[in-house]
Amino acid sequence: MTQYEEARAGRITPEMQRVAQREGIDAETVRAETAAGRLVIPANRRHLAGVGDGGAKLDVCGIGRALTAKINANIGTSPVSSCKEQELLKLDLALRYGADAVMDLSTGGDLDETRRHLLAHATVPLGTVPIYSMIVDRPIEELSVDGILEAIAHQADQGVDFFTIHAGIRRAHLPLARKRKMGIVSRGGSLLAKWMVHHGRENPMYEAFDEISAILREHDVTYSLGDGLRPGCLADASDEAQFAELDTLGELVQRARDAGVQVMVEGPGHVPFDQIERNMKRQEAVCDGAPFYVLGPVVTDVFPGYDHITSAIGATAAAFHGASFLCYVTPAEHLALPRPEDVRRGCVAYKIAAHAADVARGLPGARDWDDRIAEARANFDWARQFDLAFDGEAARSFREEDDVDAEADYCSMCGRDWCAMRISKEALGEFDDSSPTTP
Repeated sequence: MTQYEEARAGRITPEMQRVAQREGIDAETVRAETAAGRLVIPANRRHLAGVGDGGAKLDVCGIGRALTAKINANIGTSPVSSCKEQELLKLDLALRYGADAVMDLSTGGDLDETRRHLLAHATVPLGTVPIYSMIVDRPIEELSVDGILEAIAHQADQGVDFFTIHAGIRRAHLPLARKRKMGIVSRGGSLLAKWMVHHGRENPMYEAFDEISAILREHDVTYSLGDGLRPGCLADASDEAQFAELDTLGELVQRARDAGVQVMVEGPGHVPFDQIERNMKRQEAVCDGAPFYVLGPVVTDVFPGYDHITSAIGATAAAFHGASFLCYVTPAEHLALPRPEDVRRGCVAYKIAAHAADVARGLPGARDWDDRIAEARANFDWARQFDLAFDGEAARSFREEDDVDAEADYCSMCGRDWCAMRISKEALGEFDDSSPTTP
């Protein structure tokens, strides 16, 4: 049985227990939220057991509104760049800098070997977009339903924990996409649109959805229903095409659950800040509370090279208003295949976004970390600050650049005589609140 089916039957699995332990909540809450479809635990049985030469065993995490916000790091080769060793370095950096899950989006080189290599070393859930492997060395027009099912079954058997399946983009949606400034920016969405136009038929992922669900149920792979019509610029946000696909995704959520399969839903994309809340609330209603997995959203189009920042702004708002899973964006977005340093910067930006949203939501214990480092700052306990900081190595390097004693009660920003906290301690320590106030 899948985690969803076990939860519906009233049973708490070891994976649910582990999620509860990591989150500091009751295991029955995890079970109840999983049974309601509001929480997923991407955990392929093969990955749980340890797969490949590396033998990495999955340490499960939960994704849902009852839990802290999670982040995903996209890695993978392209036809013009990288190799499996480079991708393993990116995986290691993603894990070091807080990624809760990783997606292999490889489109170049030996995709099967790269996927196997990453699974052998991934201790977090690993996702893929199976359509990429379906069109290696052949045009999309030659894709068949048998080919779709064969590729999905193979990757499920390898141990992949969640699949992006673009089953929501329908042939009837294509005229709506023609009204856009940028058309279809999703790789999976554009490939399937081309297939539908060439064959004059419905999306084969939609038509074969029940067969795909049977494969996912067998291995307990989680659906990540792809948003093939996500907006690629602010001008296309919240349009007819996006919401028409969302309605189909809502239908597919129910069909996945009926098949016993865990399911989450992917979302935009490029969205102006003022439209983020509306998008989150609409998805929650249409998809019956299924966890929302969002890319950003990117809140402005004019800062290429800095889209880890433009998207982290949107990600904080998204996680506050309803998203559970944040797909990072790196500085290389729209420009190039992310390098290892881009992976690091993307992860850091999204850990900031996720934590800020958790604090703003008032999750129990979310602010404790902030309070502890505030106390260390007030006490000029630099060593404690560096131990508590998310990236203590980076924080320490800033302080060590200046010729200031390691134990000094000030930093080089103000110096000793201008340090507000030191002056504050002296002033407030001498303040006598029993003396009369001078008018």
